[in-house]
Amino acid sequence: LQGSDLSCNYKNLALLKSKNHEPNRLSVCNKICYAIGGAPYQITGCALGFFLQIYLLDVAQIDPFYASIILFVGRAWDAVTDPTVGFLVSRSPWTRFGRMLPWIVLSTPLAVISYFLIWYVPPFENGKVVWYLFFYCLFQSLQTCFHVPYSALTMFISSEQKERDSATAYRMTVEVLGTVLGTAIQGQIVGLANAPCVPGPADILAEPSNFSTSPGLNESKPVISLEHTRAAYMIASGVICLIYIICAVVLFFGVKEQKESSRPRSEPMSFFQGIKLVMGYGPYAKLVMGFLFTSLGFMLLEGNFALFCSSTLGFRNDFQNILLVIMLSATLAIPFWQWFLTRFGKKTAVYVGTVAVIPFMILVVSLKSNLAVTYICSFAAGVGVAAAFLLPWSMLPDVVDDFQVQNPDFTGHEALFYSFYVFFTKFASGVSLGISTLSLDFAGYISRGCSQPKEVDLTLKLLVSAAPIALMAIGLSIMYSYPINEEKRQANRKLLQDLRENEADSETDSAELANVV
Repeated sequence: LQGSDLSCNYKNLALLKSKNHEPNRLSVCNKICYAIGGAPYQITGCALGFFLQIYLLDVAQIDPFYASIILFVGRAWDAVTDPTVGFLVSRSPWTRFGRMLPWIVLSTPLAVISYFLIWYVPPFENGKVVWYLFFYCLFQSLQTCFHVPYSALTMFISSEQKERDSATAYRMTVEVLGTVLGTAIQGQIVGLANAPCVPGPADILAEPSNFSTSPGLNESKPVISLEHTRAAYMIASGVICLIYIICAVVLFFGVKEQKESSRPRSEPMSFFQGIKLVMGYGPYAKLVMGFLFTSLGFMLLEGNFALFCSSTLGFRNDFQNILLVIMLSATLAIPFWQWFLTRFGKKTAVYVGTVAVIPFMILVVSLKSNLAVTYICSFAAGVGVAAAFLLPWSMLPDVVDDFQVQNPDFTGHEALFYSFYVFFTKFASGVSLGISTLSLDFAGYISRGCSQPKEVDLTLKLLVSAAPIALMAIGLSIMYSYPINEEKRQANRKLLQDLRENEADSETDSAELANVV
C-alpha cells in the first residue's frame, strides 16, 4: 500500500508541474473587464483637463489668479498623494479579494460625490475659492486611491509579459475611448447651453449693430443664461459619476487578482527608502523624466486648447467638437501604435509619435482662423496623443521586470514604481495648468469676453505651440539614453519566466514531499 501511495503521489506531482507550466492566459472577457476599470480616470481627467479652466473662469467666474491657485494646488496635492497611496498599497495585506481591488471599491462612492460637487456653483461668493479647492483636492485624493492600485494591478493579472502587454493594449483602447466619452458628454451637454459672451466697450464700438439693445430684436430666439450653463455642467457631471460607478463594479467582478509568487516579500521599507529605491534605479529615472517633459507638453496643449479655440480662433460654438475630433482620432490610432511598437520597438514609437504632432502644432497657430484647417490639425494631433497614452503604460512593466532581474531580493514594491510615475505626470499637469492660467491673468484675460486683448491671444499661442514643442524636445533628448531595448526586454522576459517556473516547481515539490511524509 505504501508503494502504491508513493506512486500515486509522484503522478500527482507530475500533473501539478504540468499545470504550473501551462501559459497563464487571460480570456478576452478578463481583458475587457480590466480595461473598463481604466475608463473612470480618463473620463474625469479629460473633463477636468479640457473644461475645468474655462469653467472656473467663465461659469464660476473665479478671478484668473485664484483659478490658477486652485488648479496648481489641486494638482500638486494630487501629485503628493500618489506616492503616499503607493506606499500604503505596497504595505497592504493580502485579502480574499486581493491587495489592489479593495482600494478601488472603497474609494469609489466618496470619489463620485466629490467630483459632482466640483461642478456645482455654491450660492455664496466669499467662500467659492475654498469650496473648489477643497473638493478638487478631495476628489484627486480619492481618485488616487482608485488609480494607483489599478495601475499596479497590471502586474497581478498575469505572470506572462505577453498577456500583460495585450491587456495593456485593451486598457489603452478603452481609456482613449474614455477620453472620447468624457469629451463628448461634457462638451456636447455643455455646448447645448453655452451662454453668450459679454461684449466689452471695444466690441460695441467696433460693431454696434451686433450688440443692439433695441427691444424685440431677439425675442424669437431662446435666451440661454449663465444659470442654464451651470445646470448643464451639473448634468454632465452626474452622467460621468454614474459611468464611474458602473466601471468600478465591472472591474471588481470581472477581474481576479492573482496572488504573488511564493517568494517572501522583502522587508517593508519607509516612505523615503521607497523614493530612494525607485528613483535611484537608472532606467526608471530616465523613463519617468523623459515622459515627464513630453507629458507636460501635451498637458499644456490639452489644458489651453479649449480657450485657444474659443478665444483666439473665435470658434466659441465649435470648440467642443474640435476636442472631440482629437479624442476620436486618438482612439482610431491606438491599434496602429500597438502594431508599430511590436514591429519597430517601443523607443522608436516614442520618437515617431511625438515628432509627428509638432508640424500640426505649428500650423494651427501660424494660419489665420480657419475651421477646416483646425479640424485637420486636431485629427493629426490625436494620432500623437494616442502614442502619449499608450507608450508610458506599455513601457513601465518592462522597467519593473528589469528591476526584478537586477534586484531579485526586492519584491512586492510594484505599486511604488507606478505611483511615482503618476506623481510626476500629475505634478506636471498642475504646473502646466497653474502657470498657464496665471499667464492669462497677467495678459489681461476677460471672463466671458467676446474678444480678448492681443496679449491674451499671443499667450495662448505660446501655450499651445512653442512651449509644448520645447518641452517635448527635452523629453526626447532624455529618452535617447533609455537603456531597455527590444533585445534586453526579451532577455528579461525569458529570465523571469524561468524563475517563475523554478519557483512553481519548488513549491510543488515541497507540497508533495510533505504529503508523502
